[in-house]
Amino acid sequence: MTIDFEKSSRSLVSVLGIFLALFIVSCEDDDHAHEEEHTDAEGFILENSSGTEVYREFKGAKTGAITLTAGETLELSVHFLDDDGKELEHEEHEGEEEEEAELRVSGFNASVATVEFEEHHDDGGDEEHGMALEITGVSTGSTSFKLELMHDEHADYTSTNNVPITVQ
Repeated sequence: MTIDFEKSSRSLVSVLGIFLALFIVSCEDDDHAHEEEHTDAEGFILENSSGTEVYREFKGAKTGAITLTAGETLELSVHFLDDDGKELEHEEHEGEEEEEAELRVSGFNASVATVEFEEHHDDGGDEEHGMALEITGVSTGSTSFKLELMHDEHADYTSTNNVPITVQ
């Protein structure tokens, strides 16, 4: 039996070349995945228009509730919290087009109250973009909703508790 070392060496080099090329491509994909920004939130606060905290969830613990009358509309700003319970600041990266994070709400009974996401603009000197919820009381009763901070097609944060709403 004769072994053609030249053909074997070429085959081995070809196979190693293919593996090396696949490895390099997979590493490049990993680098792009790490560049993507995610919000590392541990909770959130809902504040009314005067800046008073109405509801807070932090590391699973919750305080407050939303109460309104039928026909009333309440706008609440949403502020996400870091691991220390401090508000996360929205960072703008110069020259980059950034995917906007948005809120998603689910689970509420629309015959009691509706909950909608709206983009909030502060008219102060600095142009501040925030997130807000508009809650409208429809009829007497109670319901609740789940809050998610969406980025692309996945949730960066999901509330651990449903946010309670009482319509009087």
